[in-house]
Amino acid sequence: MSTPSPCPSPSPTCIRSWSISEDSLKRYVSYASESCIQELLSASESSLEINNGWKVLAFENGIEISKRRSGHSHVFRSRWILQSVSPEQFITVANAIDAAKQWDSDLVEAKYIKDLGENLSIIHLKFGDASKPLFKKRDFVVYERRETMDDGTLVVAVASLPKEIAAGLLPKKSNSIRGLLLQSGWVVEKLHHDSCIVTYVVQLDPAGWLPRFFVNRHNTKLVMIIENLKKLAQACPMNDEICEE
Repeated sequence: MSTPSPCPSPSPTCIRSWSISEDSLKRYVSYASESCIQELLSASESSLEINNGWKVLAFENGIEISKRRSGHSHVFRSRWILQSVSPEQFITVANAIDAAKQWDSDLVEAKYIKDLGENLSIIHLKFGDASKPLFKKRDFVVYERRETMDDGTLVVAVASLPKEIAAGLLPKKSNSIRGLLLQSGWVVEKLHHDSCIVTYVVQLDPAGWLPRFFVNRHNTKLVMIIENLKKLAQACPMNDEICEE
């Protein structure tokens, strides 16, 4: 059951918050993330290079960046092969939120709000005054679900919670803007000789008015952070070890 909390005073920017039980939250995240996982697996299929709406924007240094329209925005996809890096080794780096600032320079803070189970978490991402315009003073409350498929493929699905549920877990500060991560995540498929192919998908609504050109340009920047992740993963000597600077 959820209990709505009224806004303290009338305001066009006021967001009602819902107090929700942990069981209800877990059921919601499990249901919502299942759809996200299927979308990520579909995006990772090798046959989707150009068809099904995907348009290749760039291909250099072995990295493919493409996009596909979804509603009024675009979903961006990046794919590349990591040599001599296992899926577990890559996911260890990508999921180490304490090290997230090493591969996303705009991020000020990343922390776990709640663990809902062995593979389900709620995370808060915060961007500060020095971040680029698209992220300046913005924060995100997202779920993260980690799954291993029957064939060994690793999937990490990440998306924002509904704004009312997010406000119930962590009220938005008056000097920040809460953005929405509409679709995001990793698919890591094992290849031979401890190598893997990685697909990264992201769709972002940062909230607040911004020219569409800036939103789309920064979405492209988001998928380019894979260069930093690639370096961190290759520098990590052990699969079960979180690599730090």
